[in-house]
Amino acid sequence: MSLSQDDLKKFEANGYLFFPSLFSKEEVGVLTGELDDIFAREIPSNVREKNSNIVRTSFAVQMYNAAYARLARHPRMVKPVEEVFNEKLYMHQFKVNAKAAFGGDVWQWHQDFGTWHEDDGMPEPRAMNIAIFLDDVNEFNGPLMFVPGSHKRGVVNAGHDVTTTSFPLWTIDQNNIKDLVDAGGIVAPKGPAGSMIMFHSCLVHASGSNLSPWDRRTVYLSLCAVSNKITRFHRPGFISHRSFDAIECLPDDCLLRDYEVELPWSGGIPASELEASWKM
Repeated sequence: MSLSQDDLKKFEANGYLFFPSLFSKEEVGVLTGELDDIFAREIPSNVREKNSNIVRTSFAVQMYNAAYARLARHPRMVKPVEEVFNEKLYMHQFKVNAKAAFGGDVWQWHQDFGTWHEDDGMPEPRAMNIAIFLDDVNEFNGPLMFVPGSHKRGVVNAGHDVTTTSFPLWTIDQNNIKDLVDAGGIVAPKGPAGSMIMFHSCLVHASGSNLSPWDRRTVYLSLCAVSNKITRFHRPGFISHRSFDAIECLPDDCLLRDYEVELPWSGGIPASELEASWKM
């Protein structure tokens, strides 16, 4: 997959691109068929909602699950970001956000680079999120919301929120959000399962709770330029990966064919990856 000049102009202006139905129903089915097993695991990388046992986020799934390991090397997800940064990428973070029906809680307004910079020492915002809808996304099941153009503001002042939700986050206060929204508005890309979003690490975004009867599961690859390695290792390795090897893509049919991939955590998460502080 290659980005057109029109795509690049839209990305520069808005900070995101949306590709409806980029992955087929069969490809999505391969991924969703693994989720019951993934969410049922009692492992530290399955972060649960603050007031329930519902999985909020499953981190580092590609380290032990073959289908997601192949997705982590998918050219439709990796190549567009390589084009924008004009260099190879490593995987900074990989996760499935569950946003379960009736129980998926909010993600407050934030920029991902703000957290990556403060918590992981990422030097520059040469990182990007690529997301695939694993379910149909509509206005009722907590769609991801963006403030178009907000990536141009650079890093917006944020505070460390460790109480609102089950996952610590550097969040932006309401006055700043009001100013940003007054300037750029709010959009919420919606579409069928298999749709893909690519968005800048400084793009301000959030999502509301899911009170609907429909899940809104999404898989995210957070891809970083190899020249932009993190310098701080205060978070567990399953949240912020500590390997900076460049991603080598598999063929485009990698979700439908059983290409061999490494699964280094198939026997369990190594103790060193559970530590909240680590040195190179």
